[in-house]
Amino acid sequence: MDMLTGSVAFLTGYIVPFLLVLTLIVFIHELGHYLAGRWSGIGITAFSIGFGPELIGFNDRHGTRWKLSAIPLGGYVKFLGDEDAASIPDYDALATLPEAERKRTFLGAALWKRAITVAAGPIANFILAIAIFAVMFSIYGRQVADPIVAEVRPGSAAEAAGVQKGDLLVAIDGNPVATFDDVRRYVSVRPELKITVTVRRDGADLDLPMTPQRTEITDQFGNKMELGLIGIVTNQETGNFRVVEYGPVEAVGQGVLQSWHIVTGTFDYLGNLISGRMKADQLGGPIRVAQASGQMATLGVAAVLQLAAVLSVSIGLLNLMPVPVLDGGHLMFYAVEAIRGRPVGPGAQEIAFRIGMALVLMLMVFATWNDISMLLG
Repeated sequence: MDMLTGSVAFLTGYIVPFLLVLTLIVFIHELGHYLAGRWSGIGITAFSIGFGPELIGFNDRHGTRWKLSAIPLGGYVKFLGDEDAASIPDYDALATLPEAERKRTFLGAALWKRAITVAAGPIANFILAIAIFAVMFSIYGRQVADPIVAEVRPGSAAEAAGVQKGDLLVAIDGNPVATFDDVRRYVSVRPELKITVTVRRDGADLDLPMTPQRTEITDQFGNKMELGLIGIVTNQETGNFRVVEYGPVEAVGQGVLQSWHIVTGTFDYLGNLISGRMKADQLGGPIRVAQASGQMATLGVAAVLQLAAVLSVSIGLLNLMPVPVLDGGHLMFYAVEAIRGRPVGPGAQEIAFRIGMALVLMLMVFATWNDISMLLG
């Protein structure tokens, strides 16, 4: 009975929120491809959420098969003339099509139409994230605090640099900061990198060089992560904690800004990973995403939606990477085609796609291994 109860709790607490979040992100991504393809006049034979055998589906009046498939870890739009879900052209079938029908295939479309159709998927992910953040900011506003130091931690980088209680942080490396979150965001992705913090003290600005310390922290759910910290703290009285409310237009602007922070933070993390300033064990796969979904579900719908926004930006950005089988790989081929004046040959494309698939599988295996290692402690 205990095992059954535990299984049900795991299913409802982790798997269901994970699948809901993933399905939303995948649906919007593929919908971007679908709408752009339809607008470009490209025939679409299938729109699938999930891979593998079809569970349920229907045909629309345009001849597209909309379906839910058995493996709920992704999805695809299959265009007319595609051999498979990875949009690899079926050259044998294309050769037998009449000219009018061939023009409706993905390969027969103009280069710019193919590029727009491919790019529309990741763009849709960014739009989804912006929309979610905008709605959240419109409803809940944003809690902010002034970047005023209430406490300097002993032995910290800030103490060594001479930061004092009551200092107002006005810039880091010449970049203005307006809130304490601005400081935290900038410092956290720069462990062991020298920075210059400008503080205002008694009406004068002082430039204080320091190096954020790489520090392992534990969040409220017990998850461990490494961040750069300089050792300053604010509080309600000193930082003037308050909620800033936004109108619809301002909320969209904040949604764009928040999405941009995720993009830049991702590149900062990759840079730290390559340089060795952060460990690769923070790279998570589906198990960790499922765990995060379950944890956010305990905090309410708003937290789950914000996680969906973060993941949507991440998936959109990942798909733009110039790796064959990803959208960015297709765009890379189109860029080569635009320069050469003719498409890359089928043989070269097939080899590239096989290499790309191997890279993606290796990354998934590595991320999943990290997930398992995390669960085992």
